[in-house]
Amino acid sequence: DVYYVAPVGFVMCFFGRTDAKIFLLAYGAVSYYFAGKMSRLIILLAPIASALAGVALSGFVCWAMETVMLSIDMLLKKTDIAAFEPDGQSGAPDSKMPANGMKVGVSVRSMNWEVLAKLNNRPLFVLIRAAVGITVIILLCMRARTFSSYCHTAAEHMAQPQIMLSGRGQGGKTVIIDDYREAYWWLRDNTPEDSRVLSWWDYGYHINGIANRTSLADGNTWNHEHIATIGKMLVSPEKEAHAMIRHVADFVLVWAGGQGDDDLAKSPNMVRVASSVFPDICPNDPHCSDFGFVQGHPTKAMINSLIFKLVASGQVRGVEMNPKFFREVYRSKHGKVRIYAVLQVNKNSKKWAADPTNRLCDRPGSWFCPGQYPPAFQELIAERKDFAQLEDFNRGKLPKLQK
Repeated sequence: DVYYVAPVGFVMCFFGRTDAKIFLLAYGAVSYYFAGKMSRLIILLAPIASALAGVALSGFVCWAMETVMLSIDMLLKKTDIAAFEPDGQSGAPDSKMPANGMKVGVSVRSMNWEVLAKLNNRPLFVLIRAAVGITVIILLCMRARTFSSYCHTAAEHMAQPQIMLSGRGQGGKTVIIDDYREAYWWLRDNTPEDSRVLSWWDYGYHINGIANRTSLADGNTWNHEHIATIGKMLVSPEKEAHAMIRHVADFVLVWAGGQGDDDLAKSPNMVRVASSVFPDICPNDPHCSDFGFVQGHPTKAMINSLIFKLVASGQVRGVEMNPKFFREVYRSKHGKVRIYAVLQVNKNSKKWAADPTNRLCDRPGSWFCPGQYPPAFQELIAERKDFAQLEDFNRGKLPKLQK
């Protein structure tokens, strides 16, 4: 509903402008501009959309209340028509009124006002106005009640996020799918505390908060190049991917099990993100159309990728992991999550990354200490190119700051 009402409130702010309305206009224009740049920034529209919708609804309510109160007053007190005429004009004759009943110099507009005022004063029109006003108030109250109930229901669901799902098994029996929590608890209970877990960034918070292990990326990772590097490791062929992963991770976690929300469904997005920084992945093809599914079947590029083998190993005929590179150590009850141990982990790179002196702190003792890739890993991603966003307002300023 706000989607339709907020634009009305935006237009209403142009009338009777005040400092508050000018602020809403400026806020709305700026928020709309940035929300149009990235789908995730649509959240910026939430506060101003609510405020503009409030402007529109308050206007409707005020109009309806004034209409009802005025109509009731006219019916009870029989207010004279003079109260509805322009200042200084009344229906009573004066000394300048000629015999034909028309004032000297009275315009056609004034005559129309008198006619409308007389019609407006008739009991039938008064009742119609009152009915319209009451109807608007009732509809708004009913809608407000429905909207309030919806908000409370949505808030309850959002305030209690769950990683446990329920479904229907054979015979209609309810089945609880607890694969995700069990997988994270397995990581917590069966891996060393200094373990590093590679996964797509979507599950980073789960790994940090539930499994209490270090993830390579999460929802707060703003470094696009780093996300693209993770994408490259997952979509590269198994041997090439292992050569990189062994320097930065001890385990690899993937979501499997199909249903359109596993890592295979997300892999086309992974490869597109990766190709934005590593142009050799999809040369001359920004959409990476050769990586994905064609008529429900994976393309050759997808079949050769690590992510396909991690998800489909042992599930699809002929797809198996190379035992020299990765070993499956956990598979959840319903196959929703699979965890692999990385073999031949480079101990020198792990030791280098754990050394606090190799972190780029902004000052001694600071909490802001971005890490660095181990030297051996940096050689493997030397062809990486920085991704320049259109909204990068600091472009061109960084060299000055560094000086």
